[in-house]
Amino acid sequence: MGTTDEYRIIAAGAGWTDKRSRGRLRIDGGDAAAFLHALVSNDVRSLPPGGGAYTTLLTPQGRLIADLVAYRADDHWLIDTPPGLAGPLAARLDASIFTEDVRLADVSAALGQIAVVGPRAAGAAAAATGVSTAALEALAVRAHVVAGEARIARTDDTAFPSFDLFVPAAATGGVVAALTAWGAAPMSPALAEALRIDAGRPAFGIDMTDETIPLEAGLLDRAISLTKGCYVGQEVIVRILHRGGGRVAKRLVRLLLDSDAAAPPPAGAEIAGDRGERGHVTSAAVSPATGRVVALGYVNRDAAEVGRRVRVQGVGAEIVGLAG
Repeated sequence: MGTTDEYRIIAAGAGWTDKRSRGRLRIDGGDAAAFLHALVSNDVRSLPPGGGAYTTLLTPQGRLIADLVAYRADDHWLIDTPPGLAGPLAARLDASIFTEDVRLADVSAALGQIAVVGPRAAGAAAAATGVSTAALEALAVRAHVVAGEARIARTDDTAFPSFDLFVPAAATGGVVAALTAWGAAPMSPALAEALRIDAGRPAFGIDMTDETIPLEAGLLDRAISLTKGCYVGQEVIVRILHRGGGRVAKRLVRLLLDSDAAAPPPAGAEIAGDRGERGHVTSAAVSPATGRVVALGYVNRDAAEVGRRVRVQGVGAEIVGLAG
């Protein structure tokens, strides 16, 4: 089945995809909230149990180490990390513990993660976990509820409603069976990637690297608190915002290629224009919603305007939004 057919099914109901490749950390201890709050860019200490926040971990130079989602449970924190980074992040965080009552564990292998996406995603997730559809629909983004051994969190990864289901790894088969029985369709990695790009959500390791300043990737509104206390990398972020007016050298934008684009351009493809626009593509796909090629890419800051016309490998394109 092609991504267009997959999309048609999911757009009428819901689909699911296994996110086991992502990492999951558990943080326990009486000082866990203060410890995490002092390191990440968003305000996590004020979160109540059942709350969550998208945030970043930065170097002192304001560059990304990783983007994260921090979920506050009753007695611990669950940290959702990019693929391949749970172990390195656990080691880095562990090295930051001095006398604090904090304990870290990489639970990636023990805890499964399944995304449910679509207009009826809440109903599918409810059928798989026993939580009411209404309760899931009422969740704010990154808020989560617990039902038995399952933790269900609302996400904003796509234009469709979406949820992440965290369950013991041994229980993922049963969750998938319940989703399938409800009518949710399996979603291929290709479709999941196309939906991400269509929504303008940057991915670490693809659209963001350890050289990226989060403001370049459009993460200010989602991942950075302007009112919390100090955190690693804050000085650079504040300097850009207050002395530089928030202006960075480049900006990640969402591009819609003209209909004559034969295929998605590869990462690194040149973005150019007649008014000095310069940049490169970081990811691209055929939008399953429109059949047009969409892409994320960096352009110089003066070119990052919605409606600006550019060329991607010689093919006409329009900047239709800022990523973030």
